[in-house]
Amino acid sequence: PRSSVENRLFSRTAYLNDELEKRMRISKKSLPTLQAKLLTWFAEEKRDLPWRKTKDPYAIWVSEVMLQQTQARKVLDYYQRFLQKFPSIRSLARADLDDVLKAWEGLGYYARARNLHRAAKEIVASHRGKIPAEYEQLQRVKGIGPYTAAAVASIAFSQPKAVVDGNVIRVLSRLFLIEKNPQEKETRASLSEFAQLLLDKSAPGDFNEAMMELGATICTPRKPKCLLCPISDYCMAYHQLDNPARLPVKPKKKEVPHYDIAAGLIWDEGYVFIDRRKEDGLLGGLWEFPGAKIRPGETAQEAIKREIRKEIDLEVEVGDFFMEVKHAYTHFKITLHVHHCLYQNGEPKL
Repeated sequence: PRSSVENRLFSRTAYLNDELEKRMRISKKSLPTLQAKLLTWFAEEKRDLPWRKTKDPYAIWVSEVMLQQTQARKVLDYYQRFLQKFPSIRSLARADLDDVLKAWEGLGYYARARNLHRAAKEIVASHRGKIPAEYEQLQRVKGIGPYTAAAVASIAFSQPKAVVDGNVIRVLSRLFLIEKNPQEKETRASLSEFAQLLLDKSAPGDFNEAMMELGATICTPRKPKCLLCPISDYCMAYHQLDNPARLPVKPKKKEVPHYDIAAGLIWDEGYVFIDRRKEDGLLGGLWEFPGAKIRPGETAQEAIKREIRKEIDLEVEVGDFFMEVKHAYTHFKITLHVHHCLYQNGEPKL
């Protein structure tokens, strides 16, 4: 007899299987046909990418972290150089964070580099430098999230765990005609469960890569190439919508806040002062010219003088305007107002 927990899990699995059958244009008995078509397409059409030519879990892990929120063509410029500088997980763990961030420079989303470095240290310290093969073990390593754990477990170790990234969400939303916001917790959970039910457990790594490749090259955000899709016969959006690109549902755009920031170039006998940001938070561990948000009713010069005195304990004379820089981050925009400053006195408090 099953326990109450087992009964709930059994009911949930049965419900999902029923939903899978209702939402697909084939029965779950025909699911192997879909899987075979997708895998055959992937074998014939996949892009020639260097991380697909290795089974080294470390190299696969590095590639998967780099590929989060970054297109493959940009990652190509960094992947080989990073592995040349840090050829093993032990070399990465031994490295100074500054060196890791420098190697990552220009790739963006620097928290990925910090998490990679932190996780490498933990794996060397707690797992003797051997990357865990099991998804659950990988997830327990600080710095490795659910997506990365699933990707490494499936691609490097053939563990039957489905990955769900932006590309996969798009494919699933169209395949199953999911007309709900994928950012909502319940919808995201359903997408993950459908991905797991769809997964070819005999070739989980290849299947996961095939799903991601399909989203990246065929089932694209705009103008999907449905006529070239190997599984369009089974796609609900293709057969029921005039435009499958309507899915996934896009959440309402929030107004992007804008901030005016003042920053100072502090000069002293030909040298310019920079300081390092705290490890936690936006752009943690990176170097900056000291500055702050300009408060209502405050000038850029006043903001610079206030912030430099408060944060690094220096007295400066704020001088001529140097330049203005406009920049957009993921969730906000800034205009940076930069002034020359002349060091007067004080010892920097870092």
